[in-house]
Amino acid sequence: MIAPLLPSYPAPALDRLRDLADLRALPAEDLPGLAEEIRDVVVSTVTRTGGHLGPNLGVVELTIALHRVFSSPEDAIVFDTGHQSYVHKLLTGRRHEFEQLRQPGGLSGYPSRAESPHDLVENSHASTALSYADGLSRGFALSPGRHRHVIAVVGDGALTGGMCWEALNNIATADRAVVIVLNDNGRSYAPTGGAVGRHLADLRGATGKFRISVFENLGITYVGPVDGHDIDELERALRKARALCRPVVVHCVTTKGRGHEPAEIDEADRMHAVPPAPSTAAGTASAPTAARPPAWTSVFADEIVRLGRRRPDLACLTAAMLRPTGLHRFAEEFPERVIDVGIAEQHAVTCAAGLAMAGMHPVVAVYATFLTRAIDQVLLDVALHRLPVTFVLDRAGVTGDDGPSHHGMWDLSLLQAVPGLRIAAPRDGARLRQLLAEAVAADGPTALRFPRGTTGPDVPELRTEGGVDVLYETDRRDVLLVTIGPMAAVGVRAALKLGEHGTGVTVCDPRWVSPPGQALVDLAARHRLVVSVEDNLRVGGAGAHLALAVTAAGVRTPVHALGLPAEFLPHGPRPDILRRNRLDTAGLTRTITALMAGVTGAARHTGHAEPTGRTPRVPSPRDRERAGRR
Repeated sequence: MIAPLLPSYPAPALDRLRDLADLRALPAEDLPGLAEEIRDVVVSTVTRTGGHLGPNLGVVELTIALHRVFSSPEDAIVFDTGHQSYVHKLLTGRRHEFEQLRQPGGLSGYPSRAESPHDLVENSHASTALSYADGLSRGFALSPGRHRHVIAVVGDGALTGGMCWEALNNIATADRAVVIVLNDNGRSYAPTGGAVGRHLADLRGATGKFRISVFENLGITYVGPVDGHDIDELERALRKARALCRPVVVHCVTTKGRGHEPAEIDEADRMHAVPPAPSTAAGTASAPTAARPPAWTSVFADEIVRLGRRRPDLACLTAAMLRPTGLHRFAEEFPERVIDVGIAEQHAVTCAAGLAMAGMHPVVAVYATFLTRAIDQVLLDVALHRLPVTFVLDRAGVTGDDGPSHHGMWDLSLLQAVPGLRIAAPRDGARLRQLLAEAVAADGPTALRFPRGTTGPDVPELRTEGGVDVLYETDRRDVLLVTIGPMAAVGVRAALKLGEHGTGVTVCDPRWVSPPGQALVDLAARHRLVVSVEDNLRVGGAGAHLALAVTAAGVRTPVHALGLPAEFLPHGPRPDILRRNRLDTAGLTRTITALMAGVTGAARHTGHAEPTGRTPRVPSPRDRERAGRR
C-alpha cells in the first residue's frame, strides 16, 4: 500500500539561516514572517530564563535591516546598551545556543567577544557606543584596506548621558563613515525625560513641518524619522546613510515591547527586564511556600519614604533608574524632591553636591556598578567639600545573571580611597533601616551598599561593643570572623561548624565597615587570628583596610582577607559564584581550618605561647539553637 502524500511545509525561516548571507538573500516577502518567528523565540526564551524582554522586542525589524544592509563583522556594529542584542545573537549563528541565554555556561545577556566575532563591544554601561564608534572610525581611516563602516545603535535614553555628546562633538567634525542608528522608543527604563526626550518627541511629530534637528545643527546629516518596524523603509534609510560615507543619524521610531501584549500595555517599563519563570515539577502544582522576606530594594524604598516624611530636607536623585532603585515610591509622595537626571551618573553626583551646598541632604540611589562611572565626582565634588551626600548602592557584590559588567564588586575598593567617606553594609533588613537613618543624619558623605535579591531573616546581635555588633561567640577566642554586610549569616553558620571541631569563633559585624573603628582593632587584639569575609574584591576591600588598621595599631594578630578575586567574573546565580570562590559556609569553614592550622604551627615553630583564654569547648546545643534562629 502506498502511503498518501502529505503536504510539506518549509522549515521556519530562522532555522534556514546558516549565516548572514542567507539573511541578505531572503526575499522581502519572507521578512515579516522571520520577524514574527524571532519575537516568538525571544518571548518563549526570555520569559523562561529571565532577561531584557522589552528592548529586544522593539528592535527585531531594525536588527534584521541592519544585517541586510551592512556586512558584520567587517562593518562594525556597536550596541548601546548591549541588552538590546538578543536579536543580533539569533541572526549571527547562535540560534541553538539561545535556549541557554543567561544560564551558567550559556550565552551572555550582553554582547560577548568570546561568543562571536560579531560581538565587538561587551557593552552594558550606557552612553558609550558613540565614543567607541569615534575611535573605531578613526582607526579604520588610518588603516589601509577595504572601506569599513561603523554603526552605533543608540537608544534615546542613552542620549541623556554626557559621553554621547562628548563623542558627537568629535564625530561631527570629521568626514568618516559613522552611522548613528537612533532607536527612539521614548523610554529607557521609563519614559525619557529632559530636553533630549522633548526634542525627539518634537521630531517624531514634525511631519509636514520644517524643523531642524540638533544633529543637523552640529553638522551631522539627519535621516528620519523612520518607522522602526517597517523593514523596507528601514533598509532604504540605512542604504542612504551607508552611501553618504559621512556621519549620519538615522532616527528610527520603535515601540518597546512590540508584539507582546503584556509588554505593550505595561506603562511602568514595558517589561524592560523580566525574572526567570518559577520552576515547578512538570504536571504538579507548586507547593505552598512561606511568605518570602522583602527585597533589599523594597526595604530601602519604604524606609526612604518614611524618612522623607520626617525630613523635608531630603532630596533623592537617580540616573534613569527611578523604579529599579525603588525611588518611584518616594517620587509618588514627594515629586518635587526627586530628580531623575537620565543616564548621567557624573552629573547626578555633582548635582547632589550643589543640593547639599544649598542646605539639602541628597540621597543618590544607583546600582553599585554604575557609581564607578562617577568616582571623580564622589572624590572631588562631594568628599573634598565634606558635603552631606548619601550614596545608596543597590546590587552591590555578586549580582548573578547579568555578568561581569553588572557585578557590584568594585565599589568598596574604590570608595575606601575617598577621604572622609563613611561606608555602611547592612547585614539584613533591620540594619538597612537603622543604617540609612544614621547615614542621612550624618554631616559628611556616606555610602550604603546592599545586594540584589531578598533580605533573608534578620541576624540579631548578642551585644554591641563600640558600635560593632557581636553576632556569635564561644568561650575560646581563636578566630575573630569579621563579616561584611550579607555575609553575616554565612559567617555564623561557619562558626557553628568550626565549633564542632574545637575552634572558637567570634563573629562580628562592624556595620560601618569603613573606616575601621578602634573597637574592631581591640577585638582583633584579643584573638589569635582575624578573618574578614566580603563579596567585594580582596584587593583594597574592607578586609585589606582592616589589616592596615590592625598593623598601624601595633597589634600582632594576623589578618586574612577573604573576598572575590580581581577578575571579571562570569554570569551565574549568586550562590554558585560565591561557592566557586569559597565564600559559602563550606568554603569558609575549610579556609579558616587551614589558616588556624598555620597559626598553630607557626606558634609551635617559634616557641611563642598562644594567647591565654578561657577553657576551649565545643558549642553547646543551646549555642547551636541560638545561632540557628539567625
